[in-house]
Amino acid sequence: MEEFQEDKIIVKNLLVRNVTGVDSWERVKRQPVLINLILNKNISKAGEKDKLSYSINYGTVSKAVSKFAEDYICDTVEALAEGIAKICVNECHAPRVTVRVEKPRALLHAASAGVEIIRTKEDYNQVDSNTNTIPDCINSNQDLIFIKDLKLSTIIGVNPWEREEKQTVILNLTIYNSDFKVNSSQNDNVAKPHNYRTIVRTISKYVEESTYQTVEAFATTAARIAITQCHVNKVIVRVEKPSALVFAESAGIEITRCQSDFADETRHIYQPQLDFLNGISFKHSRSTIPEQAEVIKATLPKEYKHFAFIGLGSNMGDCVKNINEALQQLEEICKCKVLDTSFLYETSPMYVIDQPNFLNAACKIATNLNPEELLKELNTVELNLGRSRENTVKKGPRTIDLDILFYDDIECSTDTLVIPHPLMSEREFVLRPLCDIAKRFEHPKLYKTCEQMLSQYLKSPNYDKKNTIHKVLPIQNSKWIWNSKTYIMGVINVTPDSFSDGGQFYSVESAASHAETLITEGADILDIGGMSTRPNADEIPIEEELARVIPVIQAIRSKGITDIPISIDTYRAIVAEKAIAAGANLINDVSGGQLDPDMYRIMAKTNVPICLQHMRGNSKTMTKLTQYEDIITDICSELSERVEQAIKAGVKRWNIIIDPGIGFAKDHDQSFQILKRLHELTGKNRPFEGFPCLVGPSRKGFIGDATKQPDAKKRGWGSAAACAASIAGGADILRVHDVKEMVDVAKVSDRIWRSSLE
Repeated sequence: MEEFQEDKIIVKNLLVRNVTGVDSWERVKRQPVLINLILNKNISKAGEKDKLSYSINYGTVSKAVSKFAEDYICDTVEALAEGIAKICVNECHAPRVTVRVEKPRALLHAASAGVEIIRTKEDYNQVDSNTNTIPDCINSNQDLIFIKDLKLSTIIGVNPWEREEKQTVILNLTIYNSDFKVNSSQNDNVAKPHNYRTIVRTISKYVEESTYQTVEAFATTAARIAITQCHVNKVIVRVEKPSALVFAESAGIEITRCQSDFADETRHIYQPQLDFLNGISFKHSRSTIPEQAEVIKATLPKEYKHFAFIGLGSNMGDCVKNINEALQQLEEICKCKVLDTSFLYETSPMYVIDQPNFLNAACKIATNLNPEELLKELNTVELNLGRSRENTVKKGPRTIDLDILFYDDIECSTDTLVIPHPLMSEREFVLRPLCDIAKRFEHPKLYKTCEQMLSQYLKSPNYDKKNTIHKVLPIQNSKWIWNSKTYIMGVINVTPDSFSDGGQFYSVESAASHAETLITEGADILDIGGMSTRPNADEIPIEEELARVIPVIQAIRSKGITDIPISIDTYRAIVAEKAIAAGANLINDVSGGQLDPDMYRIMAKTNVPICLQHMRGNSKTMTKLTQYEDIITDICSELSERVEQAIKAGVKRWNIIIDPGIGFAKDHDQSFQILKRLHELTGKNRPFEGFPCLVGPSRKGFIGDATKQPDAKKRGWGSAAACAASIAGGADILRVHDVKEMVDVAKVSDRIWRSSLE
């Protein structure tokens, strides 16, 4: 090390044209890059003798760096900065160099972004000449990522006029971390890089949907997100409000925060996002950036080391059965663990269009197999299910197709396997299922999330609107196409004490006869319940519930009614299991699986559609459990836990229907609030986006309260209004008593509100 390290040779804003990653529109093309260099060198002799040989010629440096930067194509600014640092140290003989690489076109809403690294001669003394690998001993604690002048819009300020309209806030971020140095110049890999695009996306999405009174709160929130959600070690946040003062350019603050400042925050508490619904649970992880392999690994079962996303498709034979068997064999033959499944889609074929429609899905698995081993096992499963790759027409019909879409967050290219899957960005039938379980997962090469890839594809010239894709529910040897219509569930209460029709269809004969009537009137599914769940209803023995419902199900099926699905309305696992064995096709649990610890296992075992309803307590206690901080937020939080439990037990996502539970642990006003705000459950970017929703307002007490009608059977007109409101809010299934009338309500409402009919 030289004595006078404070002497500096400076090259400021050297402009080069380089292909480094993607530009602000996420295109891979040449773009301007600014390079700033500070080379530490003792120049005392050069100053005394006025000879350049005692210094470093900045002209020589700039030429060498410019040539390298113009010719070098890399995926990351970290790799470019590391390559420049090597030139300065090894070729230009700088004992120490600071390299700042800045991309003015890196981000759409920021002036620039880039990295700054500091390297010394000692850092490269142990470089392996054979592999050109940089040793782990490099001290990169001073390395940083920066984002300059990010413009965000949010409500901020204490004055009344500032609470009415969003204003622009300028954010500057300096991010320190010891783990983003380059491991090898041969492949541009960066160890645990903090992608500034991801950091900006994460912070921007949150702050623009929030409101603040002070810039202090704004800055603290940005720091908290960077550290607790983006896994940053240390961050400097500078916030400026250009509109703060009339006679000043701006005003603001700058804060520095590190991990110890938020040590107790394992999960961001201000906005529950129910992240597992979009493909990952963060209960065991501080980070919410699902594209980083180490983050998802934190949620894996202990015995597994890797995760992968697998695409599934079938268009020959019994497609539903093929996909189900493939998932089963993934666990039994491949020794993998299926962690989650997407919804199920029926899609028109691409490429080779003269073939049947496909069923497509995706799943997330945990595995100990490496990519090539996993591919080999997937081919074995395909062979077991009747597909031979050698005898299958390329992109043609197949009993089953299994593709590795992502494996951890790696890139891999061999003669037999390319990861990530090279064609996913042009395949809606791949991207839609992926978005169900990996919406925010970021492609390790394209720097786009699955959600972004889908959105961009749907807007691209290559998108063919003639290709159809429908989310479907396999039920009773048929497929319901979600959002094509509102499905009507006709109620058959085989009880003496239900609030609306107790005793009316108590006998097997009358219940079976009523089933035929409901089908004639247009019911799409029959819901059979053997125990009243009205407030303060008494529980009955399991044997009695079975004696009520099983003979009715058998009687309906014995009449030759085989096409109409039957739902079993019960919260008891053994009743559900025996009802499915007798001919039922859906489990409708008013407790969402909370009143019987064996229910989720039975739901997974029977592999039928299920409806998970929100409820607190039981029939005896629920009227005392109506205290909510916010009715919709609390329903989402509590119901999401039940959905997550079902998925962890092995229930497939495409089999899950949610129900907000009108009248169950809700007072009359709260039931109306649910109908008014139903879109907040299942709408776009809402917690249960994509999940079909069942609503059961029929004849309930809140309708009687509004209409002053104590007789439940005379609440038909009020029920009609509630059903119309449910459809407007996004309901897919209505559970009703007056089937004929509500079928008409649904037909008219569908013409108004169903987006697929626009």
